[in-house]
Amino acid sequence: MPLWKFYHPVGAFTTDDKKALSQRITKRYSDMHIPAFYVGVVFQEVPKDSFYMGGEPADDFVRIWVDHIARTLPNAEMRTRCVRLHDEAIAPFIRDKGLRWEFHVDETSFELWSIQGYRPPPPGSDVEKKWFEENKPSAYEPIADYSAWK
Repeated sequence: MPLWKFYHPVGAFTTDDKKALSQRITKRYSDMHIPAFYVGVVFQEVPKDSFYMGGEPADDFVRIWVDHIARTLPNAEMRTRCVRLHDEAIAPFIRDKGLRWEFHVDETSFELWSIQGYRPPPPGSDVEKKWFEENKPSAYEPIADYSAWK
């Protein structure tokens, strides 16, 4: 699961912007064969008097928090590529509007995740391929030890 949380000034994004940005983010992951339903995007408007940068009100700043669980980034090259791809994905919606931004990515252990009561199948497995194709989780016999799938 990647979960993207956007903390942004009131009115920074239109409904169409939110939909297009969430679809753009989802496509980045589904292009990597991650089921689309794994991807969540939350837009949280923050009033000017509730968002401060350097002790001053910020009405032009977007803070993005990304949680990764479905996949982790095992080396510096992949982490660098991830940051570049994330910046490219959001640029038309943030940079190109003259907004400032910052994001970070947290990685959570795959073993500490469930979807609708199911443990997600190992990455690249036949079950995950089925979930990808059906775009929803379904019952299967989970493996006991996920450590081999890191």
